[in-house]
Amino acid sequence: MARVLVLTLLFEPDGVSTARLMGAVAEDLQRRGHDVTVLTTTPHYNVDVEAQARQPLSRRWGRILQSSNYAGIGVLHVLMPRKGRSRALRVAAWLWFHAVSTLAGLVALPWRPDVVLTPSPPLTMGIAAWLLAARWRAPFIYNVQEIHPDILVSLGMIRPGLGLRILEALERFIYGRAGAITVAVPSAARRLLEKGVPQDRVRVVPNFVDAEALTPEPRPNEFSRIHGLDGAFVVTYAGNFGPGQQLGAVLEAARLLADEPGLRVLLVGGGIEWTRIADEAAGLGNVRVLPYQPFARMAAIYGSTDVALVPLAGGAGLQALPSKVYQIMGCGLPLVAIADAGSDLATLIEEAGSGAVATPGSAESLAETLRAAARHPDRWRAMGRAGRAHVVQHYNRNQVAERYDSIVRGLATSRVTT
Repeated sequence: MARVLVLTLLFEPDGVSTARLMGAVAEDLQRRGHDVTVLTTTPHYNVDVEAQARQPLSRRWGRILQSSNYAGIGVLHVLMPRKGRSRALRVAAWLWFHAVSTLAGLVALPWRPDVVLTPSPPLTMGIAAWLLAARWRAPFIYNVQEIHPDILVSLGMIRPGLGLRILEALERFIYGRAGAITVAVPSAARRLLEKGVPQDRVRVVPNFVDAEALTPEPRPNEFSRIHGLDGAFVVTYAGNFGPGQQLGAVLEAARLLADEPGLRVLLVGGGIEWTRIADEAAGLGNVRVLPYQPFARMAAIYGSTDVALVPLAGGAGLQALPSKVYQIMGCGLPLVAIADAGSDLATLIEEAGSGAVATPGSAESLAETLRAAARHPDRWRAMGRAGRAHVVQHYNRNQVAERYDSIVRGLATSRVTT
């Protein structure tokens, strides 16, 4: 048994995939005999109101540090403002969290941790984890969901220069001090090896699906009736509206599909580009844009969906795979991805036979793929069933939990022997 500190920017009851992923990892480690404490933020990003009601917060240091209980796990929450559109304010909020969480990790934990686990992004989470791990002479696990700064470069969000060199130096520093680095896809592991990370430090631990956690609620249901989706062929994207998604191309494809009878595009979520996308979609009769919906409503949303859409900007999916993909496949929904050829997402869809891949930046490619899906619904429903069978066999929650458990035990043992 090890005492594990999970240091994460997002955790339940925030209603985003990283929060749910870290919640499941913490819960699974606790079930396997480890003593887990979570150090995170107050809910600030697509807050799941119903989940928040089940996980009330109590004050520890006034509003600055609060506490809650998640599935029997103690959680400490550093005050965090709601996520806004300003990048400068988000960076300031991250720095605030790092400062206060480090202080809380030094004086407010119930015990001295044996292992620290932190997910990235942002890259600076690795620095915070290193500081706490160094103080307690414990190893830390750096869980890389997206390789930074690589993805920032691929999206054109940072250019060569001093800023990039600083981020690359931070990256090397973190990789050089982590006890283990976990990545979700093989291409990310290969990229880290190219960067000089020792092979014995890199572990591929995929994200996973709990296939029984979310059962789609078939149409007609309350959601489909309210939004006029009964009788339509519905293509749904649910997630972040940001530069990493190609939602502009999705709207252009919807324009090209205006003559396809019964086809509707549903975009659900939140993010810095939500207002722009909603404004651009206002004149499209076959598109409906909705704000973030609570996770409890996803059963009805997926039940109202014929094809799920996973759009990634060119380069954004070369060393990453959105964790929501496994949940979508676990619900038996076929996928249309906008993804680079040869990416892990494209490879997964091909191996599972669970859908099709459209070319990044090509609204025509996406429109052609969606038109084919709408005209052959039986064929696509069979793809959805194939996808579910694939992820249940290869990406089930218990298998992945065993990998995390093995890494934690190995690091905790090495700490004791050294």
